[in-house]
Amino acid sequence: MAYWLFKSEPGAWSWDDHVKKGVEHWDGVRNYQANNNMKEMKVGDLGFFYHSVNEKQVVGIVEVVREHYPDHTDESGRFGMVDLKAVKPVTTPVTLADIKANPKLADMVLVNNSRLSVQPVAAAEWKEVCRMAGVKA
Repeated sequence: MAYWLFKSEPGAWSWDDHVKKGVEHWDGVRNYQANNNMKEMKVGDLGFFYHSVNEKQVVGIVEVVREHYPDHTDESGRFGMVDLKAVKPVTTPVTLADIKANPKLADMVLVNNSRLSVQPVAAAEWKEVCRMAGVKA
């Protein structure tokens, strides 16, 4: 199993929006590195749902339920999407500042490339952020 982080502007698509929908496609990605990350995803992989912009915090956990397929919003045909299921909210949101302050997370992509919208999370990082969030890894 692999772990990921999905960034979304809460004004455009929030954790609450995703929970209401249950399962929804993750479309609109127009960055090749982020798209390549989605191509690596397998059904059953887990990810953090991260509110970007003003909040900058992990707020929930999602599961990949459909692997990479063409993004219907991309007229160029170059980008794809995956389907994500809302699994559970975190008990305690974990802010970017909290993550940056934790030496165990110094190598996390979020710390070093915070603009990437879909990024991998190492297994040890996953466990540490889950611990900080008050959820079972």
